[in-house]
Amino acid sequence: MENKVLLAAVVLLSPAGLANAQALQPETIDRASITPTSLERRTETSDTPDPAIVRLQVLLDRAGASPGVIDGFAGENVAKAIAAFETMQGLPADGKLDADVIGRLLEQTTVVEPYVISEDDVKGLVAEIPEDYSEQAKMDQLGYTSVAERLAERFHMDIDLLRALNPISAFSVGDTVSVVNPGAARQGTVQRIEAHRRTGQILALSADGTLIAAYPATIGSRETPSPSGTHKVKGVARMPPYVYNPRINFKQGDNRKVLTLPGGPNGPVGTVWIDLSKPTYGIHGTPEPSMIDKSGSHGCVRLTNWDAEELAAMVKPGVIVKFVD
Repeated sequence: MENKVLLAAVVLLSPAGLANAQALQPETIDRASITPTSLERRTETSDTPDPAIVRLQVLLDRAGASPGVIDGFAGENVAKAIAAFETMQGLPADGKLDADVIGRLLEQTTVVEPYVISEDDVKGLVAEIPEDYSEQAKMDQLGYTSVAERLAERFHMDIDLLRALNPISAFSVGDTVSVVNPGAARQGTVQRIEAHRRTGQILALSADGTLIAAYPATIGSRETPSPSGTHKVKGVARMPPYVYNPRINFKQGDNRKVLTLPGGPNGPVGTVWIDLSKPTYGIHGTPEPSMIDKSGSHGCVRLTNWDAEELAAMVKPGVIVKFVD
């Protein structure tokens, strides 16, 4: 961790680092102009977050149209979130950032706020998460490996964006850091969930068909596809342990026996498991939020931990889950 902080400080001292830090000041993001060409605009370097995209992602998240991880980069998850927001607003859902969408999204409130790191933020950290499941099974929990990782998930941010906003912070107790404010979790009673395989998106609907929330999702893979048809929610488990069975699920490394992995945000199913009536399948979180809809799952539906938690709070046993091609 110390080496990463020192490296960030060195980058900050260079001209390029100074320009990047200046571009990611909180006021730069809060004042960034979102225009119809924002999604087409390219930054000078491909690894530099765009302040306008950061602001756009936060506003979409607040509206219930999750862009997944807030990272400052345009992509398919942002376009899907725009389309979901258009549906919520009764507009044609084309995923395009036009003046009408922008006008309905814009708020006067800031999107970046200060946060003081507390004693609770440093509790329960683990040194590292080994890749091998047999090693993970020996641990007490699969927790966060740093304060930065914990805060990034709490505020729906990519950890690189968090560090770019706070290039010289050691993320120690008492430090004030800049974070985005994605707003309060959506509330409502979800009666139907649609898992759209082609678009990689979960839609949470009310009894009358109103779209309550939408989330980018990884829905199975070519090797291990998700189930088809209609199923139901059986229940919800938070911080669930994960039972690895290579005869039923998949083979990880050289592990050939059943293993029980402890729960935690860095566990294979993240912080929550929404159990489906289809045996061994569920909707769950992930230890790698930046990979949502960018890498396949082992048949289940994978969301960011925060999106899975939000959805879990709005469902009860019996909720319909339909897989759509």
